[in-house]
Amino acid sequence: MKFIASSSLLLKQLQILGGVINNSNTLPILDNFLFEVNANQLTITASDLETTMSSTIEIESDIDGNIAIPAKLLLDTLKTFPEQPLTFTADENNTIEISSNHGKYALAYADGNEFPKTIALDEPSTTTITGDVLETAISKTIFATGNDDLRPVMSGVFFQFSTENLTFVATDAHKLVKYTRNDVSASQTAEFIMPKKPLNLLKGIIAGHDEVVIEYNESNAKFTFENTTLTCRLIDGKYPNYEAVIPKENPNVLTINRTQFLNSVRRVSIFSNKTTHQIRLKVAGAELNISAEDIDYSNKAEERLTCDFQGDDMQIGFNSRFLTEMLNNLTSDEVQLEMSLPNRAGILTPTSDLEEGEHVTMLVMPVMLNS
Repeated sequence: MKFIASSSLLLKQLQILGGVINNSNTLPILDNFLFEVNANQLTITASDLETTMSSTIEIESDIDGNIAIPAKLLLDTLKTFPEQPLTFTADENNTIEISSNHGKYALAYADGNEFPKTIALDEPSTTTITGDVLETAISKTIFATGNDDLRPVMSGVFFQFSTENLTFVATDAHKLVKYTRNDVSASQTAEFIMPKKPLNLLKGIIAGHDEVVIEYNESNAKFTFENTTLTCRLIDGKYPNYEAVIPKENPNVLTINRTQFLNSVRRVSIFSNKTTHQIRLKVAGAELNISAEDIDYSNKAEERLTCDFQGDDMQIGFNSRFLTEMLNNLTSDEVQLEMSLPNRAGILTPTSDLEEGEHVTMLVMPVMLNS
């Protein structure tokens, strides 16, 4: 087997696929990229058994075949080359020789047939979405996913497709994000929980693609766009009823400049307790008072901001890290914080800057204030 490929094109694809490979694999074959040559096309695959990703690039070749090449060694070699054609020649003695303008490099390869086969989806449902919409949906939600091994359903993003809209939800029980697109819909209702790893891989590469085809059944999902496919196993389990935790009656509404609020929370939180990260918001009239105190070290800070507030004067405590993450993930100039009681969740929404059909709701649980 022999083929010629562009070094920079090959490196670009391998760097994307390299994100699939774990640092320690149960099967040694998973430390490799699978190279499959078929009529001037090279399909490269990487897998960790849960997630499998493939890319196809144009090459010059004479004989079809498949081999598994050590991923780290190949990536480290390719990173050092300027753009040039590289010739790959696979010998019978299980070594592949790479010839560049300057020299030759030989490395051992494994039998491509040992590489795990990609899962084929039985009778999948299909939805098509633009890359930009999917990328925004992932970016807006993935930061709110949990890391608790005891509650795996919360470690992924909940995809809720209907004939009216697409909704993406993430929560870790302290914060929750619900992102809805009313301008995109599915042919039938479906729900599944996507793991974090494949979403992070997709997030970096789908922007700008006109269409991403999502196929899914009970146990797996497959994303196809241009020359790339990603197949992954879904998280098994029932997603919690998130609608039940979103308070419906929130008479106290605070409207404030997002950047000012974010910078103020960041500054004040430096003086908060390092375990609880607790900050206190005190709203009265058109003034918001943000304060934090770390009694153990006698550190404290307080800032006053002008705001627009409708409702009864109130005090509420939040974990500053969660509030910062949420404000960072919004892009509007102004945000609204809707509250009912000091022990009920606050709802953060942007006041503008959203595309038509786009709706985002962020929910942050309060923390008990030390009186």
